[in-house]
Amino acid sequence: MARLLILGAGVAGHTAALHARRKLGSEHEVVVVSPNSHWNWIPSNIWVGVGQMTPSQVTFPLRPVYDKQGIVFHQARALSLNPEGKAGDSRPFVTIESTEPGNAGVQESITYDYLINATGPKLNFEATSGLGPRLYSLTVCTASHAEEASRAFDESVDRMKKGERQTLLIGTGHGTCTCQGAAFEYLFNVEFELRRRGVRDKARLVWISNEPELGDFGMGGMFINRGGYVTHSRVFTESLYAERGVEWITRAAVKEVAPGEVAYETLDGNKSSVQADFKMLLPPFSGVGLKSYDREGADITSALFAPSGFMYVDGDYTQKPYDQWKPSDWPEIYQSPTYPNIHAVGIAFAPPHSITKPMSSPSGTPIFPTPPRTGMPSAVMAREVAFSIVDQMQGKDRRPRHASMAKMGAACIASTGANVFSGTAVSMTVYPIVPDFTKYPDTGRDLHYTSGEIGLAGHWIKHLLHFGFMYKAKAKPFWTVIPE
Repeated sequence: MARLLILGAGVAGHTAALHARRKLGSEHEVVVVSPNSHWNWIPSNIWVGVGQMTPSQVTFPLRPVYDKQGIVFHQARALSLNPEGKAGDSRPFVTIESTEPGNAGVQESITYDYLINATGPKLNFEATSGLGPRLYSLTVCTASHAEEASRAFDESVDRMKKGERQTLLIGTGHGTCTCQGAAFEYLFNVEFELRRRGVRDKARLVWISNEPELGDFGMGGMFINRGGYVTHSRVFTESLYAERGVEWITRAAVKEVAPGEVAYETLDGNKSSVQADFKMLLPPFSGVGLKSYDREGADITSALFAPSGFMYVDGDYTQKPYDQWKPSDWPEIYQSPTYPNIHAVGIAFAPPHSITKPMSSPSGTPIFPTPPRTGMPSAVMAREVAFSIVDQMQGKDRRPRHASMAKMGAACIASTGANVFSGTAVSMTVYPIVPDFTKYPDTGRDLHYTSGEIGLAGHWIKHLLHFGFMYKAKAKPFWTVIPE
């Protein structure tokens, strides 16, 4: 019997676990370790954040699903990897610490034959002074955070209904934040709700982001085929912001969050601040802090993990100028170059370089988005890695499955207002995710598969996707028919 151990039960880890379990016979074991007892469809947290959904509508308990599927589940957080085992016992293992009520803090070791690191990110609020729900800003990164944001938003709306003016600041809370998309969706759902609740005239709505320009989204922007003509995502996005009356601050690194004010620095070196009554600022991501030790107990963390805490895989991490990077530098099979039985998928793997050009202010503050690795790409790479490992566990002599972001397309439906009759969403497709200016010299991407539209139909699709992916994640009958 061989054991596949998966660390994390988010989009990537859960996808890998379900696919591996359905492909493997009972003679093999699939084990999942996650500190969370519930699965969360994170893209719908933005609706929780404006009161359109509740946390119970975007989450469900993991254990009943895993029990039914025959997956061993440990509610615990991984502390360290011992990929060489220990002196006198060469079996690799992971040390975990229980987060389950009544058993919290208890540590144990789990051996493995194959390991998938799908831990996702640490929400690194500490990187910016005053950032986070425990201090002076809100997020929608988790269902509980989003619920807290919804309550604060309701309070702000109540103040506006009493005649007070409010400034709402939404965006990224650090110079190297990754996920502008979630903040973008939340911004426009807030704007929609302000109109629906009759207080839009009392609200100043401001976007702040580390993007070099609107529509960058950490992908260096894109040319899109829209309505039969080619335009840049900046033009498309700026028109949406102008139409909805949203101010924007780009090329900005938030430096400090205070109770009624946010200080920031821009790429040109300007230091300024904005007064804000309501602040939803996404944090930067880092690795979860896993340590690694060799068989003698020596710390080898730096051999497996980048300084960011994300795991090295089969990408080219050579330090070289941005304009010398190539799409082929991106990982193909997400395999550790040091330990072939270890893989990392989703946000857990270290990207070899930024897609958006790295830039810094005159004082040296980095201000640029780091590469997105969430949603559809995360699930696709998890599925392919799971299939590759299953082949090895079953003794099949096959080449590993490839899922390079430089050869992968993605589709995204970004909500800009939730209503069955008047809601809208931006529907975008991009191919490839990492641009290839050798193959597509003018645009970096294939315009036949890179497009963007906004409308009511997109909202309907976004809503259907919510129910479809919740159904799929629960491994209901025919769940495999729903694509990643």
